[in-house]
Amino acid sequence: MRALYSYGIAFVILALAGVWFATGTLVMGGNGPGNGERAIITVIEGEEHGPIATQLSEAGVLAEHETQHAVDPHLTIAQRIEEENGADTPLQSVRTSTYVAQPMAIEVPLRGRTRAKSTVGAVAETAGIVDVVHVVKGQDVGVGDLLCTLDQGTRAAAVAQAEAGIAQAQASLAQAQADYDTNAELRSKGLAAPNTARDTEVALSAAQAQVTTAQAALDNAEAELERTEIKARVAGVVQDPLVVAGSMLPMGQPCATIVQLNPMVFIGQVPESRIDLAKLGLEADIRTITGQEAKGKVTFIASTADNATRSFPVEIEVPNDDGSIRDGVTATATVNMGSAPAHLLPQSVLTLNDDGVLGVSTVAENAVKFMPVTIVSDTREGVWVLGLPTSADVITVGQEYVVDGQAVNATNVPVSGTQSEGTPA
Repeated sequence: MRALYSYGIAFVILALAGVWFATGTLVMGGNGPGNGERAIITVIEGEEHGPIATQLSEAGVLAEHETQHAVDPHLTIAQRIEEENGADTPLQSVRTSTYVAQPMAIEVPLRGRTRAKSTVGAVAETAGIVDVVHVVKGQDVGVGDLLCTLDQGTRAAAVAQAEAGIAQAQASLAQAQADYDTNAELRSKGLAAPNTARDTEVALSAAQAQVTTAQAALDNAEAELERTEIKARVAGVVQDPLVVAGSMLPMGQPCATIVQLNPMVFIGQVPESRIDLAKLGLEADIRTITGQEAKGKVTFIASTADNATRSFPVEIEVPNDDGSIRDGVTATATVNMGSAPAHLLPQSVLTLNDDGVLGVSTVAENAVKFMPVTIVSDTREGVWVLGLPTSADVITVGQEYVVDGQAVNATNVPVSGTQSEGTPA
């Protein structure tokens, strides 16, 4: 009997608990406010307002829930407050500063390397054995400096023979000229026949031709002798290959190689997006990886782009009077390509709109206006941007809490630093 009594009490308790739970509410998360709440009895009956649910509701024991309106997740906090409070909502306060366009230098950084202006081989114009090498590797030479001397051999004798030949030709010319003058005088006195003039004229012309031929022979002999002295045609530094005294130097082979280091040339690549700005004569600042700095000018711009990088090779000549800048050193160049009107803004005013577009929030006629911008340079003073009107009231404080088109209460504060309203820095 006692066991039946205990089971009976337990059954009554379970029944009461079931009725109590049935009058409650089942909340299903993830559906938004008011969208996931259902009475438990409707879940049990499988329909809304079933017979049991209706009886419990009439008895006043079924829980009643007021459905809340879902909040649009796309609205900002400011828009939600404005929607809830209506027109009586106070305007969002923001702080603005007026930024005016300034001339901004368009500077394009380039990476590249240095290259010697030219590498010239001082070649032999005649064959011969190297008698003396007058320079060593690494030596600075100027135009006309003697590099090598070849064995003269019989070349000096050939010059002496040519000089003797021209002396003989000149003596023959003097004799022919005297015969011509004598014949002319005799003919004028009637002591010589008129037909003798032809012979003296031919003899004089032949003597003159002999002098010309002898002079040409002397010039050739002297030139051949001069070719035994190989001289520098350009100024620079002597490098390999360099001949050794006593070796045979064929005609056309270099006695020494001269690297022309003044001016030095910087070789770089201009991206295709900036090639329209590139012009001959633009100034550039060069800095090598070793810390050397120099100024130069653009002297060459390629007409065709590199197939791999889609950039255009350029050359910048740099004065290198002391020869301190070496050939083949990695370097950077900053080319000044003119100026354009831009705005210098602090980085903190940049923001993204709902579409992920970079820009700034401005105030026009007491309303927020988002304006896209393009960053062209990042400096310690701020970022240079394009895309704004000449003068713009940019929101500097509160841009995170407003949206495009929202009415705001703007307080304009002068720009701190070197730029003020209406005065470009």
